[in-house]
Amino acid sequence: MPTTVFDQFTRRTADVTAQLTTLGIPLTAPTPPPADPDLDDPWASSYTVPVDRSTLAWCTAAQMLADHHHTGIDHQVLAADALLRELGVRGLAQLHTDLHHGAPIDYRFTPCPYCSGIGEDPTQPDCQDAGCPPQYEFAGHDHLCPVCRGADYQPQWLAEEHMPELEQLLADAIEEREERASLRYRIRTRLHRRTVRT
Repeated sequence: MPTTVFDQFTRRTADVTAQLTTLGIPLTAPTPPPADPDLDDPWASSYTVPVDRSTLAWCTAAQMLADHHHTGIDHQVLAADALLRELGVRGLAQLHTDLHHGAPIDYRFTPCPYCSGIGEDPTQPDCQDAGCPPQYEFAGHDHLCPVCRGADYQPQWLAEEHMPELEQLLADAIEEREERASLRYRIRTRLHRRTVRT
């Protein structure tokens, strides 16, 4: 039976929510206790964003954390709640960077964990569902993925394009290293001559 790209998103959500249901974990995160009111800022809000554990973003965050830490999803429930409560869907990009020790992620070579490299928001596949004006429907109007910002994941094509650039960078680095080595040799010989004369 042929499957579409969008089937993997529903499968991911179904797998995670089934695990949560099996473990007896509710699909809606409990609201945290209200913060103490800030007397210095009368306009401050203590409103906390409700977290739905059956969304694609939450399931992706929980799966990423569980895979990285080699634990079950039940151990990562609170971390996924906190991530989405604080940063929302865009927090998945920060999480992906943090899991790679702070290294920037190039989504042209690494598939996005949220949209799996398609570049569009999988929760809003068409303009009608998103409520876009009708004139945008046929104008190539895309709903970019909030994590990778629509990066075109094509590592084979981009690798061919970047190989000459990398070869040139390597040649420049070798040439610079040789220049530095010869400069060090000249400095060393002059210093050696001075110490021999004295």
